[in-house]
Amino acid sequence: MSNTHEIRPGQSIELLKALHILTRDGKMNQDSRRKLKQVYHLFQFIEPLMQDVKTDKGSVTLVDHGAGKSYLGFILYDLFVKELKDSSHIYGIETRQELVQTSEALASKLGFGGMSFLNLSVADSITSDKLPPTVDIVTALHACNTATDDAIRFALEKKARHIVVVPCCQAEVASVLRKNKQRALADPLAEIWRHPLHTREFGSQITNVLRCLQLEAHGYQVSVTELVGWEHSMKNELIIAQYKDAPRRKPSERLTEMLERIGLQELKDRFFVPAAA
Repeated sequence: MSNTHEIRPGQSIELLKALHILTRDGKMNQDSRRKLKQVYHLFQFIEPLMQDVKTDKGSVTLVDHGAGKSYLGFILYDLFVKELKDSSHIYGIETRQELVQTSEALASKLGFGGMSFLNLSVADSITSDKLPPTVDIVTALHACNTATDDAIRFALEKKARHIVVVPCCQAEVASVLRKNKQRALADPLAEIWRHPLHTREFGSQITNVLRCLQLEAHGYQVSVTELVGWEHSMKNELIIAQYKDAPRRKPSERLTEMLERIGLQELKDRFFVPAAA
């Protein structure tokens, strides 16, 4: 059976084969079909953001954190950037050197000159001189635990116009909740996270709530949605933020109040807000 009806027009077949989404003879198995569907679904969210920046500035700079094999970066470049013939650039940040080298080789083979891959942690990328002082769009898909927060910090430092994150395995907040459980139990609301399973689930939920408040406290307009087609994964929450210079005082106050109410004061530096908020 042909897979061509599932592949977007203009998509490089050579790229899909190199990413092992297509076999050498152009076939696609169920797992690959699901993977391509997921990336295309994300593309639908990110393409309008790239077009917004392109229209306004003439070119787009996007940084993808925890890039892995850079499926997303390559698809974005192939379907959007390669036809622009401008200074647009996509950076993939990845801690595994072998994946960085593989991606570099593939970009070179395909002639994708506007792609760079850096062997850095998300935290180290904030101060690295290998990245421009400002970027337009920051993505982080399933960057584990605090790496998502580092990606948000990176985006804030780089004054990104758009931020797209799919958080993953958030353990830090749950561990702090456990540590401070006895003190917090004086508040009836602490029943929400008294049992270990609830601690983990509530910790994950509240982490994303705090991230949204943090972004709003920096002037971003935030929307939270579910990634359709990612039902097999529990981590299918998509946070999209666009800088609007929105009112900041209320989300900043709410964030501080929540950290104090739940016993997470020690995390105030992670969910930092601007002093002027």
